[in-house]
Amino acid sequence: MKTSLSVVLFFGVQFLFAQQIVELPYEHPISIEWKKEEKQYFTKIWNTQVVTNVSKPTLMVYKPSPEKQNGTSVVIAPGGGMYALSIENEGTTVAEWLVERGITAFVLKYRLVPTEQEDGIQDLLDIVERDNDERIRITKEVLPFSVSDGLNAISYVRTHSEALGVDPQKIGFMGFSAGGMVAFGVVNECDKQNRPNFLVPVYAENELIDPQPNSLTPPTLFVAAANDEFIDASQFTSWYDRWHKAGIRTEMHLYAKGGHGFGTMKKGLPVSKWLDRFYEWMVSEGL
Repeated sequence: MKTSLSVVLFFGVQFLFAQQIVELPYEHPISIEWKKEEKQYFTKIWNTQVVTNVSKPTLMVYKPSPEKQNGTSVVIAPGGGMYALSIENEGTTVAEWLVERGITAFVLKYRLVPTEQEDGIQDLLDIVERDNDERIRITKEVLPFSVSDGLNAISYVRTHSEALGVDPQKIGFMGFSAGGMVAFGVVNECDKQNRPNFLVPVYAENELIDPQPNSLTPPTLFVAAANDEFIDASQFTSWYDRWHKAGIRTEMHLYAKGGHGFGTMKKGLPVSKWLDRFYEWMVSEGL
């Protein structure tokens, strides 16, 4: 059974810049049960704000002032191993940066693996240590629903582009880590209605998806660090080669230092300026 798509005004203090919350349509998975409510909190394990137990996909809408708005928009999928969303470092802070430059941003809360501990991140650490094959099995079960949420997010923005003040042909999808895996799933499965016009995988994971460019794959900017502790840098260059050989306009920024999960953190390194490079790339692509 599908839920109706609705828009709800949002007044939460922690999301001061978000004007709306959009509830996306979704199918209720038969085989997955979320026993706990969605929760946002600061985790000492990762030392950042996260969201866990997302069972109902939503978009947090960040709109620039009318005099700044330039028509470009970006759907942002934070990472977190499919067990959480790094909602601040890879979500709301990115959205606020984009809004300052006239870009409408949508932070996507896609469905996640259910967690039960007070700090759901501990569930992820426990299952990795106890039975990593089981973690992969559970994540593989949830991922198609997360990808569906990504596709529905783009459909929503395109369908409501006039009301949102955005160009239906300038909708991008940016995914961090596991959110990058969602981004790959989006371009693997999209059609003309839910195709992003540009793609930005940031230290994307590919544990469950082997990304292959196709006729609908848009211009793409890859961003990562060569000293990523979870993903071999050769994987990033391999994706770049695939895209380039397929004739897709592709750019990559592979920084020497930055590790995994740098997001919007200020590290005092060139990697901390990656959003500036992203903006320059968009301008050069006419986006």
